[in-house]
Amino acid sequence: MPFAVDLDQTIRDAEAALRGASTADDIRNAWKQYIGALGHRTLGRLLLGRSAAEIIAKRDPERE
Repeated sequence: MPFAVDLDQTIRDAEAALRGASTADDIRNAWKQYIGALGHRTLGRLLLGRSAAEIIAKRDPERE
């Protein structure tokens, strides 16, 4: 049974986890935790330094 996910909050949580990672294992663990909900593109963008706010705004431009 599928469950509801607050995607915006999940993106923010993943950003915090990736920014707080201090080792490669920390990054791998965060990646494994969020890959199912966000996908590799969003996680890759966060990993490369794009902000969660920017990703959320691009995903849903009518919210602003």
